[in-house]
Amino acid sequence: MADPATDTTNAAENATSKGFDAKDLIKDELDLVNRLYDLTIEFFANYTMQLIAAFVIFLIGYFIAGKVSNWVLRLCEKHNLDVTLSRFIANATKMILVVLIAIIALGKLGVSVTPFVATLGALSLGAGLALQGLLANYAAGFNIIIIRPFVVGDTITVHGVTGVVQEVLLAYTILIDEDGVEITVPNKHIVGEILHNSHHDSLLELKVGIAYEHDPIQVIEMLKPVVAAIDEVSSTKNPLIGIDEFADSAIVIGIRLWVPTVNYYASKYVAYEHVYKALDAENIKIPFPQRDIYINKG
Repeated sequence: MADPATDTTNAAENATSKGFDAKDLIKDELDLVNRLYDLTIEFFANYTMQLIAAFVIFLIGYFIAGKVSNWVLRLCEKHNLDVTLSRFIANATKMILVVLIAIIALGKLGVSVTPFVATLGALSLGAGLALQGLLANYAAGFNIIIIRPFVVGDTITVHGVTGVVQEVLLAYTILIDEDGVEITVPNKHIVGEILHNSHHDSLLELKVGIAYEHDPIQVIEMLKPVVAAIDEVSSTKNPLIGIDEFADSAIVIGIRLWVPTVNYYASKYVAYEHVYKALDAENIKIPFPQRDIYINKG
């Protein structure tokens, strides 16, 4: 049977031991905090001026890089260089200057950039394997900027999406449709794909049926000046009007015209309105589908 006195003694010794362990732990933590505090004070005491100088150098350099970038952009625009290529050159110039300024600022702190370059090389290899899709977009964007299959302001259709090119970046291209919706298309889905570029305008196709009792040639000649007078119709491409189909209940007149992409649907509605008014003024009938049924009672 255990001795109660012995148990009481052991418990007291354990409590005393734990008390000393807690005190030692607290003391170690306080010593660590004091050392960190001393190191911080010593660092700022020795490198405050270098930190301020490096920060000032970086701010001034970043400001100058922005000014140089804007100057390069204006210079490119002055020489009528493509907008997309001009922006790329200006952004690339700013990026290079910022990197050089960062190296100078680090040198002011006494930091050698050689280890960073080696580390950057190793990280680039790993990042290249992990970010193949993103790098593919950048490579495609660079290809678009150099080859220029389209420029800002052109109307393109790719992967079933149509819009006016607002901006071409290295990773993606931004399109704007008539509703003002921004469409972001990754550049890897543009390069190597079938691309439709109608530049500023888009093709608008209209169809209207007239009764067989009317002369389609006369109707076509009557519609030509009506369609040409529509404000939205492009002045660089003439509209095309002709017989599109001999349907069951009507002769279908086809109208092909080019309108600004930003007003595509508005132009469509205006064109149909003009066509309808012209046909109505000349009493040209627009028939509806119908069938004649003959019943043989014999």
